Amino acid sequence: MTKPLTGKVALVAGATRGAGRQIAVQLGAAGATVYATGRSSRAGRSELDRPETIEETAELVTAAGGEGIAVRVDHLVPEQVRDLVARIDAERGRLDVLVNDIWGAEPLITWEKPVWQQPLDAGFRTLRLAIDTHIITSHFALPLLTRQPGGLVVEIGDGTKAYNDENYRLSLFYDLAKVSVNRLAFSQAHELEPYGCTAVALTPGWLRSELMLEIFEVTEENWREGAAKDPHFVMSETPAFVGRAVAALAADPDRARWNGQSLDAGGLAQIYGFTDLDGTRPHFFRYHEEVIKPGRPADDTGYR
Repeated sequence: MTKPLTGKVALVAGATRGAGRQIAVQLGAAGATVYATGRSSRAGRSELDRPETIEETAELVTAAGGEGIAVRVDHLVPEQVRDLVARIDAERGRLDVLVNDIWGAEPLITWEKPVWQQPLDAGFRTLRLAIDTHIITSHFALPLLTRQPGGLVVEIGDGTKAYNDENYRLSLFYDLAKVSVNRLAFSQAHELEPYGCTAVALTPGWLRSELMLEIFEVTEENWREGAAKDPHFVMSETPAFVGRAVAALAADPDRARWNGQSLDAGGLAQIYGFTDLDGTRPHFFRYHEEVIKPGRPADDTGYR
């Protein structure tokens, strides 16, 4: 099996679970060395108090065929991110892919309440976790990434620019966080272009993360039963799907054609030919426009 990313070094910031974990794994499956960072470690959990750890992610990366390296980092602490990048430089001397996937604000969101009914402390903490972490990480990592042309920055968000421009995301703070991630990619694209590097924003569709499976009271084995709670759950996808999208971008020698763009995993699957773990290519954002938005009955036929 070909491994197009052999010899490449990636940093997946926010790789403990969900999209970040599988982005790290799929980069590893393509042969990359992956530094997987986050706050939840076997040495102790973050305030989310979930069982997934960065060490597990690193082990999955290695099992997939790459080299996984777990580093416990709080990306809101500049000194920790500085030291992380210094370590990557000392150990590898290069950085080819930076994935900014830090989030961790799920418990802080107050849904479907106007801003005057939202707790400010939780709202501003959301913005710090979703935006400040990405900026801090890029601040320290990009001097290493731009040392040679061809580097790739992927800002992971929720919703394409087109989708977020037209849809209220059910909370001012969540809305602002997700719009900002797309803009971060756009801005970094302009700053990276003179160095021959590329930045994009990338979103999964309806992600079947560990938390989402718990919310729908299903497992990955019986996930379709979640349609009893919301029929459109039939269009959900595993985190591996967006992971394979990142790996495809990183392996594309013509990746600069995407510079500054807002992309989705389903759209890229149609171009690069990768699939989800079940062999399908779910295209959630097309489904949203053609089925959910006009109020048609849930049916994933033709959208996978």
